[in-house]
Amino acid sequence: MIAGLRAALGAACLWGSALTAAGAETSHTLLSFDQLDGWAADDHSAALTAFQETCRDLKDPDWAALCAVAETQKPEGARAFFELFFRPVLVEDGKPGLFTGYFEPELDGSRHRTARFKYPIYKMPPEAKQGQWLPRRDILTSGVMEGRGLEIAWVDDPVELFFLQIQGSGRVKLQDGSWVRVGFGGANGHKYRSLGAELVRRGVYKAHQVSAQVIKSWVRRNPVAGRELLFHNPSYVFFREVRRVSAADGPLGAMNRSVTAMRSVAVDPAFVPLGSPVWLEKDGDGKMRRLMIAQDTGSAIKGAQRADIFFGTGDAAGQAAGRLKDPGRMVVLLPIQRAYALLPEDL
Repeated sequence: MIAGLRAALGAACLWGSALTAAGAETSHTLLSFDQLDGWAADDHSAALTAFQETCRDLKDPDWAALCAVAETQKPEGARAFFELFFRPVLVEDGKPGLFTGYFEPELDGSRHRTARFKYPIYKMPPEAKQGQWLPRRDILTSGVMEGRGLEIAWVDDPVELFFLQIQGSGRVKLQDGSWVRVGFGGANGHKYRSLGAELVRRGVYKAHQVSAQVIKSWVRRNPVAGRELLFHNPSYVFFREVRRVSAADGPLGAMNRSVTAMRSVAVDPAFVPLGSPVWLEKDGDGKMRRLMIAQDTGSAIKGAQRADIFFGTGDAAGQAAGRLKDPGRMVVLLPIQRAYALLPEDL
């Protein structure tokens, strides 16, 4: 098995070529595991479990061979597995590292409209798939969505529904105790506009004061102006019902597999290949040193040192994720031959 893996590691590094093309300022620095702060103290077996969730979907020969080896590993061999078959590479594009967090919201809802549950979670209408469609205001006020059977469920809070769209997936708890899980089903093609940035522009808050909880509170205290503030963002996200993921598993990420709380991270795939392990050194409050797996993406996650950490499901996860906006660095672990292929030829 190992001999076959070494042979596969000589395969062409297509991702490396695409990465170099992503920007002339992109640089790659090969590190040793000793240069990863806190590496020895992490729970590598937890990262291995998350890696196994998506590695089977990596089709390139070197990744596929690594996955085959990963499937045979016992928890106590996880650290040795990563150190034997990967090399840490620091990918930089001239921008400082920035870590934020995301989560899976939980909303209360119903399969049918009631006096309490009157805000619909919509499926994508066929005409919205053709390109840029109506802005948020028109979708919600023109009646274009009504009477078409596009509702997946109804919820009781338009503010939480708005933030469900920002997260892109979530769960709805029905009155009988069952759940409906929804995932990203498409968008209307309009660019997202930040509500926090708009409140700062108006002088309502300073930039450092803005968070998801602050925005929610302001909208609820100012219902008329708050509704107009929600319309400030013309982007609108539609959903699809996700039936094959149990309530115990995490939501589906960009690789169409469940993500794992505190072990999955959203990255920019122009710089970090999806499915690869990444070492995070998050500074600030609650310093974090942890091996995670790049299993998701996000429209706001752009750059070599930009990452969004998945905190889990529910209100507590949402509060923790909403507070996170910290500096640090991210190091991607690549198969050995890929790592060395990214180095300058004159080294």
